[in-house]
Amino acid sequence: MKQIPVSNTQLLKEIAELLNEETELKSMLSGALRKFINGSDFTTGWMFFITEEGHHQLVAAENLPPSLEDNHCQLMTKGGCWCVNKFLKGSLTKASNIIECQRIEKAILENRGDTADITYHATVPLQSGSESFGLMNIAAPNKTHFSKDELALIESVAFQIGSAIKRIMLTKKEQDLALIAERNRLARDLHDSVNQLLFSLTLTARGGAVLSDKPDIKETFQTIQGMAQEALSEMRALIWQLRPQGLEKGFIQAVKGYADMLGIEVIVKVDGVTCLSSKIEEVIWRVSQEALNNCKKHSGVNQVHYSIQNNKESIELQIKDHGCGFHFQGAKVIPSVGIQSMKERVEALGGKFTLISQLGKGTEISICIPL
Repeated sequence: MKQIPVSNTQLLKEIAELLNEETELKSMLSGALRKFINGSDFTTGWMFFITEEGHHQLVAAENLPPSLEDNHCQLMTKGGCWCVNKFLKGSLTKASNIIECQRIEKAILENRGDTADITYHATVPLQSGSESFGLMNIAAPNKTHFSKDELALIESVAFQIGSAIKRIMLTKKEQDLALIAERNRLARDLHDSVNQLLFSLTLTARGGAVLSDKPDIKETFQTIQGMAQEALSEMRALIWQLRPQGLEKGFIQAVKGYADMLGIEVIVKVDGVTCLSSKIEEVIWRVSQEALNNCKKHSGVNQVHYSIQNNKESIELQIKDHGCGFHFQGAKVIPSVGIQSMKERVEALGGKFTLISQLGKGTEISICIPL
């Protein structure tokens, strides 16, 4: 039930309080939009985040008409419109009246359901200083024009939201930097302590095997040496994962470096890949690490085919070996914690994870993540 509209000053105060309390981006956007709609004469609103490449993402919506909610908001997530085009051209700098909404027009043409008598909307950029993140659209039934006062109110709310977006992004960046620093510290500690101890143990066991004349004692030292060497390799891989050398040059170089460290030849094919977001790059990197580890441990081969493709709407990665493979049916339980982790990472970004493996025919891992 829609609440009785409050004064603009009170409404702005309540929205500001909500924005200051929230620390999670999507819940903040949804909460602010809901409070704005419930506290004003407007009935419907939605927000897009828009990339420099022109891709838009629906990040918040409140009380959309059935026609725009149809098929999981298909019309809101696909195709262009006047407001997105104005944003990309740099001509959307303040709250503006927009002519008939192209998405509503398309909904009517395709008979997608009730439009709740909404044909027009106001639009305003979400920005902080010179940095723009996307836009907010506001509408009401049978409303074809927004007054200067209404546009000023919408613009004030958008300014508050833009500032809050910037704050959360800066906080997230600080958290990421702190996490990197902690990983680097842990990697240094492991290298300076456990790694050195394992290296010393390897040398000691090797010396014991050389100096001993008794076969059973020599064999024991050789076993210790082998186990210490294996543990040392595992430790070096762990340190590399915590502080990957070369990731700052892109995940492709990082994958090649990690494969070299494991003793695996990687045949890389790249098609159309440009700069990716840090979230997508992190997932691709972690999936690649786990896949290469599994190949080293279980496949029985030392060559992997690594293919990555950007088709503008999604990023697709395929990692394939021609090793021993294993018996796996897709409907069954995921065979390992590592593979389950890969699947969860990909699906957390709305992507699809596929594993195919057969005895004697190798293993193939494919992921597809929307951009």
